[in-house]
Amino acid sequence: MSLSNLNAISPIDGRYRSKVASLAAYYSEEALIKYRVKVEIEYFIALCEIPLPQLEDFNTSLYDDLRAIYQDFSSDDAQKIKDIEKVTNHDVKAVEYFIKEKFDALELQTYKEFIHFGLTSQDINNTAIPLSIKDMFNQVYFKELSLVVDKLNELATEWKDISMLARTHGQPASPTRLGKEIKVFVERIEQQLTLLQQIPHAAKFGGATGNFNAHHVAYPTIDWKSFGTDFVENILGLHHSFPTTQIEHYDHMAAIFDAAKRINTILIDLDRDIWTYVSNDYFKQKIKKGEVGSSAMPHKVNPIDFENSEGNLGIANAIFEHLSVKLPVSRLQRDLTDSTVLRNIGVPFGHTLIGFASTLKGLNKLLINTDAFAKDLENNWAVVAEAIQTILRREAYPNPYETLKGLTRVNEKITGATIASFIDTLEVSDDIKTELKAITPSNYTGI
Repeated sequence: MSLSNLNAISPIDGRYRSKVASLAAYYSEEALIKYRVKVEIEYFIALCEIPLPQLEDFNTSLYDDLRAIYQDFSSDDAQKIKDIEKVTNHDVKAVEYFIKEKFDALELQTYKEFIHFGLTSQDINNTAIPLSIKDMFNQVYFKELSLVVDKLNELATEWKDISMLARTHGQPASPTRLGKEIKVFVERIEQQLTLLQQIPHAAKFGGATGNFNAHHVAYPTIDWKSFGTDFVENILGLHHSFPTTQIEHYDHMAAIFDAAKRINTILIDLDRDIWTYVSNDYFKQKIKKGEVGSSAMPHKVNPIDFENSEGNLGIANAIFEHLSVKLPVSRLQRDLTDSTVLRNIGVPFGHTLIGFASTLKGLNKLLINTDAFAKDLENNWAVVAEAIQTILRREAYPNPYETLKGLTRVNEKITGATIASFIDTLEVSDDIKTELKAITPSNYTGI
């Protein structure tokens, strides 16, 4: 059976494939192989640039031909490497043999033993994978998240003057403005984005146990530590972790996953708030002809986009959490548990992108119901009690909090008329009474 959207086991490769297709260039098996080939080729060129004595006569005009091996990398090339792996039973060794075949084709047999020279497989994996993560962030993640942030900014501006009843502990509280409440989420996301962008994409590069043993024994006069740092940082554009064991520490990678998890958590918070506002009739939703909200109740228009987002972001966070607590832990100089876990990095990012898209889709369907906002405020005049007692404090009125508490903590409905009558009983000047009566639930919204 050939793989299709209908028989894929994972929904991110099935039902939601169109929403995450952009990630295939970074997290598919083919993508991982291509990144490995890139690192191997660039490493060989870096050895030529030292130059090692045996590579001094290498024709540098052939660098473009070498780079074409990964720049023009095809699905057929990836399959060729997988076929070699069936024999070697080692994925990185299969990449090495594939490149050696390419060297044969280019009549560069003399130099091919310097492919993967002195390296262990983790020198390739621990540079290829962070490189793919870095590229994914710059080319996909930040762009997709910015669409959500831009929409929130747009709505914050559009709704900046919409007064609304706040609720703390689910109960009516000092009024606020809808635009400001949306802006809170923008600020939170942007703060976490700043932290995320400061985390280095770190890579290990130092041989079988991190000490450049093989490099040093072959060429003891070369400063291999400096070479490794230059290769990782200036050629690959990553941060060189040193010293290490056989593998990268993954501490920085764990921090990246934790930062992505926090951003998802903020969006889950947003999803639940908007869901509640829809439930409270603050928002209607645009109706698309032909869509069905319920198989049994024809009237239903459900906030499914925010529910879909919450569910996908929750799955993403569960996997991000496992990645961040598992990867930094390895027995002694290395065990293999990181290998299989690393192959799943694309999964939480897939669910994350689905979450981003669903939140954005939901935000684009919102229709504001200003009457519901106004009605909620009018039905909760008790919330101006804070304003009244604060002004009375300013005027040194005796026991203002207790006075307002006695008025408002009753089971009877508090109305504008109730508040006005109460103000008339206060022993304050007419100017103060006028000031107090000017306060309404709609204009008591702060700055």
